[in-house]
Amino acid sequence: MHRRFARRLHLRVRLVAATLGVLALAGCTTGPSVRPAVIDNDGRNTPSPKSSTAPVPLPPLTQPQSSALRWADCSQDTRERIGDPAVPASLQFSCARMTAPLDAPDDTQRLLARIYLLKVGNGPIPLAVVNDVGGEPGTVYAARLAAQLPPAFLQKFSLIGMDRRGTGLSGGVQCAPDEVRSALLGADPAQGGLGDVLDAARRVGQQCAIDLDTAQTALDSWRTAGDLDELRQALGLDRLNALGHGDGSKVLSEYAVRYPAQVGRMVLDGLPDPGDDRGAVLDAVAAGAQATFDAFNADCAARGCPLGDAKAALKAVTDRLRAAPVSGPDGLVVDPGVATYAAYVGLSDRTRWPALADALNSARNGDFAALTAFADPVLVDARGRASRISGMIATRCNDSSTRLPADQIDRAEAAMRTKYPQFGAAIAQELAWCGAWPVRREPLPAAGAPGAPPILVAATAADPVTPQVGTTRAADQMPSAVTVTWQGAGHGAVGQSPCVTAAVQGFLIDGKVPDNGTLCPA
Repeated sequence: MHRRFARRLHLRVRLVAATLGVLALAGCTTGPSVRPAVIDNDGRNTPSPKSSTAPVPLPPLTQPQSSALRWADCSQDTRERIGDPAVPASLQFSCARMTAPLDAPDDTQRLLARIYLLKVGNGPIPLAVVNDVGGEPGTVYAARLAAQLPPAFLQKFSLIGMDRRGTGLSGGVQCAPDEVRSALLGADPAQGGLGDVLDAARRVGQQCAIDLDTAQTALDSWRTAGDLDELRQALGLDRLNALGHGDGSKVLSEYAVRYPAQVGRMVLDGLPDPGDDRGAVLDAVAAGAQATFDAFNADCAARGCPLGDAKAALKAVTDRLRAAPVSGPDGLVVDPGVATYAAYVGLSDRTRWPALADALNSARNGDFAALTAFADPVLVDARGRASRISGMIATRCNDSSTRLPADQIDRAEAAMRTKYPQFGAAIAQELAWCGAWPVRREPLPAAGAPGAPPILVAATAADPVTPQVGTTRAADQMPSAVTVTWQGAGHGAVGQSPCVTAAVQGFLIDGKVPDNGTLCPA
């Protein structure tokens, strides 16, 4: 079994490499020539004081001396696989692979993980990019980000997107059986209990233990941070410059704990709450989802879209599916829970809000295809693309020590469903995923990264995945963190808020550290 997983990792990369490319890239290039003003913190939300230890200065940018990576052009394959909207002609892509130690607790054979990389931009300084484990792979996110950032970024940096281990083309795991995937996201927003989710999670835990064997507990953020240091060395860098999005930021925060002397200029966009009480953390996530849904509703009304009241429309969709669930052409069972989760996924990317509004309107009238398309990447395998649900469960369960009995999970779900009628149950069901998953045995150092240079943490006021309260709490544990908060809505601020993007540009390119607690207008 030990060698089988390594062979699967190697084989999967070889098979995918035959049709090498990166998934969907979209977005309009932004970047005003004049940086918008920022709003300084007025003192009412002043972050807690940082350590009085003498600060470490922000390191200078240095070009790599040499690189051990072999890059190959993959622009044509990338564009073919992205489809519409088309990739801007100015963007060119190259791809590479590297190996990193699997570093599993019980690995006596020193197995390797294959890590897939994509480079975009011709700047002389590499900037690593890591995304959410439940979102698009880091390679795809880097490609999207390249289309959203001001041109100055790609003149200074080459974005190096990395598919974190167990996701995308880095040996994406697929151990969740097809027949139970829908049940993992099937919590009905109007009916209590997570019994079906718990049963599905047990099946997944059992199957993943068989399929992954030693590697089951090696898919986590801590070891992904180790992969990033392998990347730093392969790029020929003394320090790693990087940008993390969502729980990709968690990887960077753990990198700063493990390798503080190798931290270059780092931006953490939507750093997750590090709290041990997973129920409380997810309660805040549900609150963020509700706040984002309210912002989506207001945006829809301002645009004059035909959806009308978004809450009423979503209820109409789930009521219709409760009476008669449907099956899509890919075999996905669409019930009230899956439809709610699809809407939740759509809230994350603000650029897709118009498409989400149209999808909800169509689903209300009986056409569910556009809505379920938001959930398809999480649940459905496609050519060259593993579904995300297995990697999500593996990484989040390995990152968390929370294992609750069924009665406590049901009580937490009932409380969240009452407080957050649209998304409380959808968020709470994650508590049920890890019951059959082994708990991490090896202790980790405390968070904080003392000795690291300034690290920029960006927060978003209404974020459905990494809410502001959790990001602020995480930043308060990091002595060198400085926060910039966007008073807007959506998951992540970089590339969405011109103000935050300008602050990030000043930090990464010009070495200007913003005032801690800076607020950016909506």
